[in-house]
Amino acid sequence: QVQLVESGGGLVQTGGSLRLSCAASGRSACDYNIGWFRQAPGKEREFVAAIIWTGGRTYYGDSMKGRSTISRDNAANTVYLQMNSLKIEDTAVYYCAAHYASDYLGIGQGQYIYWGQGTQVTVSS
Repeated sequence: QVQLVESGGGLVQTGGSLRLSCAASGRSACDYNIGWFRQAPGKEREFVAAIIWTGGRTYYGDSMKGRSTISRDNAANTVYLQMNSLKIEDTAVYYCAAHYASDYLGIGQGQYIYWGQGTQVTVSS
């Protein structure tokens, strides 16, 4: 099985940018499609973005569409989430998750098998 570790979170002002990383170990990242989700206090976990195992297809949720870019470097076993024009409402714990590589790109958290521990993103005014 794969282990996922997120990093890159932190405190940023509104309008700022952050790049989150999701490092995979234990198995090659090529074996998985990867998604990013987030959960704000008192709210349900929501889908942010996902990328197919080849990197050739991506999908974005409404929450950060147009302000985020998901990418991957399979040689480095890492998936990235570049977030720009951050808003206070983007404050949340961000998680990466994996499901086995296929042509189907999941957007529901129930479709993902492996999860990281999350990284906190806090956006302040």
